[in-house]
Amino acid sequence: MKLTVFGATGGIGGQIVRQALESGHQVTAVVRDPARLTATGAGLDVFRSDLRDAESLRAAVAGRDAVLSGLGARARKDAGVAAVLTRPVLAAMEAEGVRRLLVVSAAPLAPVTAGQSLVDRAALGLIGAILKDVYADLRVMEDEIARSATDWTAIRPPKLTNKPLTGTYRTVIGGNPRGGRSIARADVAHAMLAMIDDPATVRQGVGVAY
Repeated sequence: MKLTVFGATGGIGGQIVRQALESGHQVTAVVRDPARLTATGAGLDVFRSDLRDAESLRAAVAGRDAVLSGLGARARKDAGVAAVLTRPVLAAMEAEGVRRLLVVSAAPLAPVTAGQSLVDRAALGLIGAILKDVYADLRVMEDEIARSATDWTAIRPPKLTNKPLTGTYRTVIGGNPRGGRSIARADVAHAMLAMIDDPATVRQGVGVAY
């Protein structure tokens, strides 16, 4: 497939690029600083952009089968960037008629489900309170992609780690895996790539955790 990856120098975005290339996909990595991109491969095209100009991003998404985004705050001081940077991506995709979009969100944004334990609710509530500005930003981003014409999926991981790829994790459409406390960024990337062709995940939030 032909894929475009935003946030390609981040922890999850970088993993998406590497794993996609290893699987034989053609990848356009959209970056602000190409020097920070560590992935290499014959199928890689690097597209430099400040990400805020929708018109300039049209060339990065035109003709692609899917767009995957790891855009988001890397620290509390960056709260607000997910929604701001996703808006031009949505505009560029809609202008080019590209529909499939997968973004990284967070577990605390999932609705409370009947099978969710009190411990799970308390843990996610505490995290949500500590990082409320970051999650408010992700909420805005999710609301905007939900109003878009894209076939979106919001992947909602809990605590992220830098452990190696396992390829073994749980996913729940419309909720979070019971007792799921963490997941490696590499496995989030793996899950996103696996969901590209999964119609059950279209226009859904999907919890992913060990």
